[in-house]
Amino acid sequence: MIRLLQLELQKLLLSRINKVLIFISFILPLFILLLSSFKINFFGLFIIELGELGVFNFPMIWHITTFFASQFKFFFAIVVVSMIGNEYSNRTLKQNLIDGLSKKEFILSKFYTIVFFSLVSTVIIFILSLCIGLYYSSYNEIGIIFRDTAYILAYFVKLVGFFSLCLFFGMLVKRSAFALAFLFILYILEWITFGIIAWKSDMSFAEKIQNFFPLKSMYKLIDQPFQRIAMTKFPDKTEMAYDFAVHWYEIIIVLGWTAVFVFLSYRLLKKRDL
Repeated sequence: MIRLLQLELQKLLLSRINKVLIFISFILPLFILLLSSFKINFFGLFIIELGELGVFNFPMIWHITTFFASQFKFFFAIVVVSMIGNEYSNRTLKQNLIDGLSKKEFILSKFYTIVFFSLVSTVIIFILSLCIGLYYSSYNEIGIIFRDTAYILAYFVKLVGFFSLCLFFGMLVKRSAFALAFLFILYILEWITFGIIAWKSDMSFAEKIQNFFPLKSMYKLIDQPFQRIAMTKFPDKTEMAYDFAVHWYEIIIVLGWTAVFVFLSYRLLKKRDL
C-alpha cells in the first residue's frame, strides 16, 4: 500500500496545477476560522460577532465545520479526475502496466491516494473544529466536547465516497472536463428519478428511495445545520421536526457506493483495450 501511494503522490506532485489545487483544497476550510470571527455591523448601531452567538459551541461546532468544509471538496475532485485524464493523455497508464504494475494495483493506487487526502483533510477539520470550539464554546466538559464527533467520521466517509465517484467517472470518460460534467448529469438524473417516483407513488416513499441515490446519500451524511441553529436559538418558534444526527445506515450506504465505484473502475480498466 505504501509503495502504491508513494508512486501516485510522486506523479501528482510533478504537476504544478495539481499542487495548487491540493493546496487550495486544504487551505479553503481554514476560512471557517474567518467565519467564526466574522462581525456584522448594523449601520453602526451595534455589531454582531458570529462566534459570540453560541453557534460554535460544543457539540454543534462539529456539525457546522464539517458541513461547510465539505462544500470545498470540488477542488480535490478536479485532482482526482485529472489523475485519470493525465494517465491517458500522457500514456503513463500503459507505461506503468508495462513496468509491472497490475491493473488492480493501478486502481488501488488511486484509491489509496483518495483515502490519504481524505484522511489529511479530516484531521485538519478535526483540529480546526476543536480549536474554534475550545475558544468560543461555553461548555468544557469532555463528554460534551466529543459528543458529536460522529460528524468527523461522516466527513471522512463523505469525501472518500465522493472522490471514488469522481474516480469512476474519470475512468469512464477518460477526460477531466467530461468527468466533472457527468457529476452534474448524475445530479439532474437523481432529481428526475425522484420526481418520477413521487409522481407514481407518494412524496414520503420517493424521499426514502432518494436517500439511496449516490449523491443524495453522500449529502445526507451531513445535513444542513441552519435549522439546528434555529432550533437552539428559537426553540419555541421552530415547530418542524428535524433529524440532524449521523446514522450508521447512512454511513453503510455511502461505503456501499464507494465499493461499487472502485469495483466498476477496476472492471472498466480490466476490460478496456489499452
